[in-house]
Amino acid sequence: MMTELSAREIASYIDHTLLAQNASREQIVQICEEAKKYEFKSVCVNPLWVSTVSRELEGSEVLTCSVIGFPLGASATDTKVFETKHAVADGANEIDMVIDVAAALRGDRDALVNEIFAIAQAAHEGGAILKVIIETCLLTEEAKVLACEAAKAAGADFVKTSTGFSTGGATVEDVALMRKTVGPDMGVKASGGVRSVETARAMIAAGATRLGSSSGVAILEGEQSGSSY
Repeated sequence: MMTELSAREIASYIDHTLLAQNASREQIVQICEEAKKYEFKSVCVNPLWVSTVSRELEGSEVLTCSVIGFPLGASATDTKVFETKHAVADGANEIDMVIDVAAALRGDRDALVNEIFAIAQAAHEGGAILKVIIETCLLTEEAKVLACEAAKAAGADFVKTSTGFSTGGATVEDVALMRKTVGPDMGVKASGGVRSVETARAMIAAGATRLGSSSGVAILEGEQSGSSY
């Protein structure tokens, strides 16, 4: 049962995250050390820190993840593609990209598919995977489904709930909807508000195969984090 997942099993779901704009090099190095100690799946940082994280994680099984078009998703597609290629060249194994939220809200499937396809291609050509952040807190249920369908059609590897920088984070209901929409084989990442072991288990039970959190250590230590992400 999902409620019986061990701490080690939960660790393998976690993208250990530090996306604060005032993050220091010392803090970045610290989360890399934590990720290696607890055997998290990845360390997720802003593009500025990708090369540092890649070096710090060298020789471990922890992956390097970068966010793209973050946190608004309102950059031009070409800009997101450039960011993706640059992050991959710096050592990113995974790319978490924010969609054009306005396109989802107006029901423009073609715009979503075209953008996601271009970024997925850039990531895959560099050997990285793509997670598509749809920012569920800003979308109607119809737009959530549309965004997930577009991400799947465009060849993305995951859909992801949230940036953690908008009006809300992951909910069990959204994770379940996203899993239902993309089917059993595509990844679903819950992020924003995953701060306790109980929440982590609930998200996994709802269909999440990855958890984005800055509270990974607290989760595994059985504590309730006060982090905003």
